[in-house]
Amino acid sequence: MSTPEHAGQPWGAPPPPPPPSGVPRASVELSLAPHAAPADEDATEQVAGDIGPTGRPLRYVADPPLIAHHGPAKILAVCNQKGGVGKTTSTINLGAALTEYGRKVLLVDFDPQGALSVGLGVHPHQLDQTIYNVIMERDVGVADVIMRTPVEGMDLLPSNIDLSAAEIQLVSEVGREHTLVRTLRPVIEHYDYVLVDCQPSLGLLTVNALAAADGVLIPLECEFFSLRGVALLIDTIEKVRERLNPKLEITGILATMYDPRTLHSREVMARVVEAFGDVVFDTVINRTVRFPETTVAGEPITSWAPRSAGAKAYRALAREVIAR
Repeated sequence: MSTPEHAGQPWGAPPPPPPPSGVPRASVELSLAPHAAPADEDATEQVAGDIGPTGRPLRYVADPPLIAHHGPAKILAVCNQKGGVGKTTSTINLGAALTEYGRKVLLVDFDPQGALSVGLGVHPHQLDQTIYNVIMERDVGVADVIMRTPVEGMDLLPSNIDLSAAEIQLVSEVGREHTLVRTLRPVIEHYDYVLVDCQPSLGLLTVNALAAADGVLIPLECEFFSLRGVALLIDTIEKVRERLNPKLEITGILATMYDPRTLHSREVMARVVEAFGDVVFDTVINRTVRFPETTVAGEPITSWAPRSAGAKAYRALAREVIAR
């Protein structure tokens, strides 16, 4: 199993030798950190035709076909202006699940908080170069900043607080809304999917992600205030489609933090399905303690707890994403 020691290595570099005794791991050994992966837990399997959490019969989704070569990548912006809805968790775990189906994935941390980088065992504040340098400095190429992650076939374009300055510095730039797509263009041919983890706002950085994307994946917490904010997000997506990126589509809405025991979660789910229909993925991500554990461990749930319900859910989501 891959470990966070590989995170932070230059793109294309061979795996580093194991650190000598006493050298800290790439992810700090916090007192909270689990010291071993939890025991595997079998999740109940559902099959096509069963009634899923959305209240609809599950649609049949075949295992994705093998691919002969990689690229050009499909760019998906993982976007919701409300914080704490599972954007970063979904970006990491969907990316890892896509690699299990032979796809090569680039994760783009486009949030100045750097949560995506932290979730993969990288210390953002210790980085000399991030996506900010690629955007703002002409002599820094994107391939110079891309890092390996603990997951084979999944790379990371990291971020830190420096990116918050880019939103101000880009205001006077010509074509400022297309900065990200220009940044990614040199490496698009090397990947099958690029997943962009957006910040929780609808500012210039998020507009950049939407202008670069082929599709938008919207994680939606099964909670009333999350539901209210989706209308504003969809209005922004429609404006970007009209003015900047005609090919932009909503790939799907992913219900997250779902608790089937509560009436409120079930009511919100019913309203989402009623409003958006087939755009809502059949896959639903239940609330579980496993996801905070994986964040501290610096690896995705597909390797931390590969037989857990959360891991199986993200593999199902990967199949739906590929099918769309």
